[in-house]
Amino acid sequence: MRRRTVSRSLVYVGALAVLLYAVLPFVWVGISSISPQLELTSIPPHVIPEHPTLDNYVRLLGGAERSDVAAYEFRRALLNTLTVGLVVTGAGLVVGSAAAYAFARMQFRGRSGLFLLIVFTQMLPSLALAIPLYVLLSRFEMVNTLGGLVLVYSSFTLPFVVWVMRGYFLSIPRELEEAAMIDGCSRLSALVRVVLPLSAPGLTATAIFSLLAVWSEFFLAVIFTSTDTSKTISVVAAEFSGRYSLDYGGLTASAVLASLPPVLLAILAQRFIVGGLTAGGVRG
Repeated sequence: MRRRTVSRSLVYVGALAVLLYAVLPFVWVGISSISPQLELTSIPPHVIPEHPTLDNYVRLLGGAERSDVAAYEFRRALLNTLTVGLVVTGAGLVVGSAAAYAFARMQFRGRSGLFLLIVFTQMLPSLALAIPLYVLLSRFEMVNTLGGLVLVYSSFTLPFVVWVMRGYFLSIPRELEEAAMIDGCSRLSALVRVVLPLSAPGLTATAIFSLLAVWSEFFLAVIFTSTDTSKTISVVAAEFSGRYSLDYGGLTASAVLASLPPVLLAILAQRFIVGGLTAGGVRG
């Protein structure tokens, strides 16, 4: 009994250590974002701010004039990221769901091989594709454009949408579509009126994952965007650490603002995420 108590205590201590290791950096960033610049650069640094302020957030979100280059670029990058994320997510759902339905319901030559090829693209690292994609976009003069980012991100999100939604469509009984077509619906009408409404949890899960992937992506964004009009929020947030003379307040506040929407979205929609992915994994 004593040995079991000791082992359980060690498990709790280990879990607490892992939790602190994961949470403390976020807590420190949050505290730093409401601390004045003088307190952040003081030695020793103040763990708890003596004069907390929201000036960093006011500055980034609209309190600063256009002359404040860092704040102005952050707001523009926020709009760029939102635009690219919504376009990639919307296009991915339309095109990916149609392709997934074809793989799930239709019979055509090379179906299995083509699906495996699409899934295989998920295994390719971004580093291996960065140079070919850059050469391709340069040829069409799409580097440093939001359209170029949309194409690049869509090439990564589409295979994921096809993979997840194919499994979800396979979990929906085929008899429901057949009954709708007996009642006079075409295959397309049965897809729109029967299959897609039943696939709402799967569509929601894939949409959230696609949007989160675009929002937090940094490697490809920093390669394909070098102008102020095309940068995303992850690139601009990273530039606070060097381009603007180590602006600790702006860096930490931008980090909080950049990470807050994905965290809130994941928390609010966790039921759809879990339900969508688990339902789609019933059949492969």
